Amino acid sequence: MKYRLISVTLTCILFASLFQTDVGRAEAASPVVQPGPASSVQMLQQPLDEIDGVIQQGITDRFMPGAVVLTARSGTIVKEDAYGYAARYLDDNFTEMENPVEMQTDTIIDLASITKVFTATAAMHLYEQGAFNLDDSVAEYIPEFAQSGKSDVTIRQLMTHTSGFPAWIPLYQTTDSREEAYAEVFSTALENDPGTHYGYSDLNMITIGALIEQISGERLDQYIQTHITEPLGMTDTMFNPPESLKDRIAATEYQPQTDREIVWGEVHDENALAMDGIAGHAGLFSTAQDLAVFAQMILNDGQYDGTRILETETVEKMETNQLPDFPGNAHSLAWELNQDWYMGGLSEPSTLGHTGFTGTSIVISPSKDAVAILLTNKVHPTREAPSTNPIRQAVAGKTADAINAWSAHTMEELVEDFAAEDAFSSDEATRALQVHLAAISHYEGTGSAEKVVKHMEGFQRLLDYQRENEFISEEAYETLHTNADYLIGKW
Repeated sequence: MKYRLISVTLTCILFASLFQTDVGRAEAASPVVQPGPASSVQMLQQPLDEIDGVIQQGITDRFMPGAVVLTARSGTIVKEDAYGYAARYLDDNFTEMENPVEMQTDTIIDLASITKVFTATAAMHLYEQGAFNLDDSVAEYIPEFAQSGKSDVTIRQLMTHTSGFPAWIPLYQTTDSREEAYAEVFSTALENDPGTHYGYSDLNMITIGALIEQISGERLDQYIQTHITEPLGMTDTMFNPPESLKDRIAATEYQPQTDREIVWGEVHDENALAMDGIAGHAGLFSTAQDLAVFAQMILNDGQYDGTRILETETVEKMETNQLPDFPGNAHSLAWELNQDWYMGGLSEPSTLGHTGFTGTSIVISPSKDAVAILLTNKVHPTREAPSTNPIRQAVAGKTADAINAWSAHTMEELVEDFAAEDAFSSDEATRALQVHLAAISHYEGTGSAEKVVKHMEGFQRLLDYQRENEFISEEAYETLHTNADYLIGKW
């Protein structure tokens, strides 16, 4: 009996130890958003600092009047800066305001189409409750949607933009109420057979918004607030911000065509305006830090600071390409995946993100546990400004550089990623770079700065040789060479 008691006691101690270890791991894997130095999450500061020049040049070249950049890794905000102006012009002739408003890190910005991922999150919150299946027909829940040959369109097709809907219709010109806008969307005919064509369309997510309202009995803004933003403490995220917040909101476009002058404090999107500012495709306002909390919830597999918004399996669906038969248009459920044109160096199959017409973007990299957020008021005072895509790409790219160039080991991982993308002409070319980096990693471990620099310069010469002999793609060459420069600078 004595020995049995000892055995049971030891078992209990072991179980408790394992339980505590699991709890510790869960806590470690679920960070909350807070500022900290780049080095604390194994990132280099130099690439992050270079973002400043990219944004300032964009403002000088009138890509946008102002911007907020936030980058984070493992919940640690390593960069959060504001640039330029939140409100600067009176009209589309660039007439200056007497008292322009400088952009602040907590400026509230019209997210435009980033609203779509909040609508999708709300829908998936209902999905987890068994309210619908993704392959159910939309008409099962909204019978009037069956008009004009849409009876077979599924919820999944709406959320992956494969419904066949046209990209856009001018609801603000043809309807006078939110109810009329919904009715017009439900009666709109398809341009393609469901499931046969990828075509990004606001009408898809407007309909998802209607689905949420139909099933839950709550208006979309109320559902998102109750089940997403309020539990996450996202107090600066809302539809239709009150007049009292106007001095914190970025101005957008001069819009005489909608009987508005400079749009400031209300939604920019004309169709969302026609729907009382509350629509599944646009209308949400937020700050960079609130968006960072939302992104961290995704990285934490659906929970944040003890509050669960989505189940882990649901988040996995949002990181999984639903459209393998549409190369180049990787898409999960409202989220875009692996889009280099704005995700830059963070782009890979599991990277999810979205952009907004006002000049906004969010990029979330699960593999790097990183977030890159760019919020701008690009459409102030006119939508005719150049595309912010190069700036979006640079912000995400330099965020990736800050991670990839931290050490020779992380550069080895980058080489592996490029090899998976067939960036090298042969396995031998890949191995030559990996062997070189493994040696450098050894010298990093011994703290030998002179040898690290010497061998990293040799690594760059090897890259030059591979480029001259066409053993390496131009993209891989440029990225690895730049990262080598950063690493040399670190040492």
